Amino acid sequence: MVRQAGKSELETLADLAVLMWGSYSVSDLVNQFSETISKGKSQFFLKFENDVPVGFAQCQLRYDYVEGTKTTPVGYLEGIFIKERYRNKGYAKELLAECEAWAKDNGCQEFASDCEIDNVGSFHFHKAMNFTEVNRIICFTKTL
Repeated sequence: MVRQAGKSELETLADLAVLMWGSYSVSDLVNQFSETISKGKSQFFLKFENDVPVGFAQCQLRYDYVEGTKTTPVGYLEGIFIKERYRNKGYAKELLAECEAWAKDNGCQEFASDCEIDNVGSFHFHKAMNFTEVNRIICFTKTL
């Protein structure tokens, strides 16, 4: 079962998200997700197996330029995660489908995403889900 997640499930979302974004704490993510939800331009979905939360996806509407797109807003997959022992069951595909439907219901004609250049698993997921690669970039920074 996949369902939209709300404020009452922020801790469940954060518990899953910290497994993917390990540089954050659960409390950091709860605060971040609460703020994100309150802005109304994002949606979280939770995937359950036998009432156990096993994955989540975060999508949002982007109004700024999104690489390779021509319309606005663009639905954007901000993150998707399935616990390792529940992978390869089509759960991420189900979550993505919910994100895409939500974006379409919110006026989007296009859907986009990104991944780190060295994240081979994410790259293969995106290709398997019929995303088209439009660019590769390396970002730089320096202290002034």
